[in-house]
Amino acid sequence: MNDQPSDLSLTQRDALPDEFRLILSDLPRSEWSDHPDFNGLAAFWLDRHLAFRRLLDALAQDARSRIDGGMATETYAARLSRLGSQLLGDLIGHHQIEDQVYFPELARLEPRIARGFAILDADHHALHGLIDRFATGGNAVLSAVGDAAQRKATGRFLTDLSDFDRLLARHLTDEEDLVLPVVLKHRVG
Repeated sequence: MNDQPSDLSLTQRDALPDEFRLILSDLPRSEWSDHPDFNGLAAFWLDRHLAFRRLLDALAQDARSRIDGGMATETYAARLSRLGSQLLGDLIGHHQIEDQVYFPELARLEPRIARGFAILDADHHALHGLIDRFATGGNAVLSAVGDAAQRKATGRFLTDLSDFDRLLARHLTDEEDLVLPVVLKHRVG
């Protein structure tokens, strides 16, 4: 389900093509919270995405603080371990339920945009490579011995984290634009 033209890959696109935004034009973001079914699955989905964005922001702020010397080694290691584990566990679980349950069901409900769900599924495969880099970089920080070594490892980790954040943000926005209008239109959940 992850074959797609390279210009639609997560690393290449700036947004989903208009052909996949058909339902979004009928149910724009500005109207989601007023929809009678918003407080179900739609609100939950957006809340999960907001949690991912907040975790990434906290991880980046912590890394900058550690590099600048504003956060102690032990404090940073504990926060990185806790927040990083939470982000990865939640994100992997979120992707699994989307790929196995929601994307196939939503594609069945809206076959004219089914290929859009295949794009989102392919995004998950691309993101899992970044998840692996995140885990490797985080582990390098946690195993670094000494202040200078940890700061250096944190600098490399922050660079990878910025790439991860940029691509995850693109994916989350595209996913919201495709999924939430279908969820609301068909009263899923």
